[in-house]
Amino acid sequence: MAVQRVVIGVDSSTQATKAVAVDVDTGAVLGVGRAPHSVSTGAARESEPEQWWDAFTEAVRGTGHADRAAAVSVGAQQHGLVALDSRGVPVRPALLWNDVRSAPQAAALLEELGAEEWARRTGSAPTAAFTVAKWAWLRANEPQAADRVAAVRLPHDYLTERLTGVAVTDRGDASGTGWWTPRGYDKDILHRVGLDPALLPEVLAPGTAAGAVRAGTPLREGALVAAGTGDNMAAALGLGLEPGMPVVSLGTSGTVYAVTRGRPRDPSGTIAGFADARGDWLPLACTLNCTLAVDRIAGLLSLDREAVEPGGGAVVLPYLDGERTPNLPYASGLLHGLRHDTSPGQLLQAAYDGAAYSLLTAVDDVLRAGGEPVDPAVPLLLVGGGAKGAAWRATVRRLSGRPVCVPAAQELVALGAAAQAAGLLTGEAPDEVARRWGARDGVLLEPTPRDTETLERIKDTLRGAGALFTSARGPAR
Repeated sequence: MAVQRVVIGVDSSTQATKAVAVDVDTGAVLGVGRAPHSVSTGAARESEPEQWWDAFTEAVRGTGHADRAAAVSVGAQQHGLVALDSRGVPVRPALLWNDVRSAPQAAALLEELGAEEWARRTGSAPTAAFTVAKWAWLRANEPQAADRVAAVRLPHDYLTERLTGVAVTDRGDASGTGWWTPRGYDKDILHRVGLDPALLPEVLAPGTAAGAVRAGTPLREGALVAAGTGDNMAAALGLGLEPGMPVVSLGTSGTVYAVTRGRPRDPSGTIAGFADARGDWLPLACTLNCTLAVDRIAGLLSLDREAVEPGGGAVVLPYLDGERTPNLPYASGLLHGLRHDTSPGQLLQAAYDGAAYSLLTAVDDVLRAGGEPVDPAVPLLLVGGGAKGAAWRATVRRLSGRPVCVPAAQELVALGAAAQAAGLLTGEAPDEVARRWGARDGVLLEPTPRDTETLERIKDTLRGAGALFTSARGPAR
């Protein structure tokens, strides 16, 4: 009888760590573990990296297969700045991707080098989310802490190094820093922000192992450790994406992305020109405000999140934490078009529409950025926590006018990391592993007529509010 081979994939997200133990041969999920994180509130969005390790340990043990796993891989939130001293101890809490205090530094970097040049080199015009802006913020605001830094890591790098003792990263996650290019780290950009390249991890080629699990971790010593990657890249692996398949992910933040064969370069800042974890590309648009913002508005209205009503002419732009797409880091929420007969349910539906608008209007841009054809007959893959909700599904169908596929698989980031780990054992590419596991199987929803009236109303409101948003200064709170 064949011995069952088990791998563990980990998703260290903004709010929690999730881990899945998976049968390599069948794709069956054998166990799931979860542990929460805490994130600071207010203008800052920070977390202590040590708590990520504690949550990693709890989640991995929670799968029930920590002592059996032959390989492991970590996917984690992108962009976060983990600054370590010479002992490997954080000099301060990690600055997370959704901390907009670095918006002035992002603006200054864009002005200094020019958006076209940023896009040519790195594929992206950096926003406040990018690690390069966060490092510039640290140097400007906490120079004594910056002077103590002996190593700079991304969240997944930090956890991989805790597992293996080796300082490595992958091209997917590195492409969200603002200092990585297809030829390696851009030494000119690093010089401009005062960061020594020696402080950065080695970028491994796709399919390369980072090392092996060392003693003193929750996993079996000697188990293989994959390079890991950023959360969006891991989710693309978990879906087994092939070029040209657009994904809309509805979580605390919202993202739209696709694997493409062509390298994206967008100086407008709408599309981030990321690399994927396989050797292709992953152009992506991201909004800060998605399911959490809509739930907050439902709470303010004392409504269940599904209690939407059609009709009405109100527009809600739920920019409760500033916004990334469009790039309005200091914006606040806006309600326009309120009438005597506007119902609470109509306002809630308007919040769904406002949150989905930027993502759905970016779908074609994402495909074009990577040189893939735009085909409205190709289903949108709808994933994330919001994909479970009837109101979210109906909103995406109505505003996109496209067929929508909702995969049955859960925890796609952790599943993609597991596929990456499995590839070390089988020699397969991780997306091939995921397709063999049937990761994209799910419910197909037929298209409905596109609601162009609502789309135009939101577009007009956003255009009219532009001066209000751009005149705002200072922290979002």
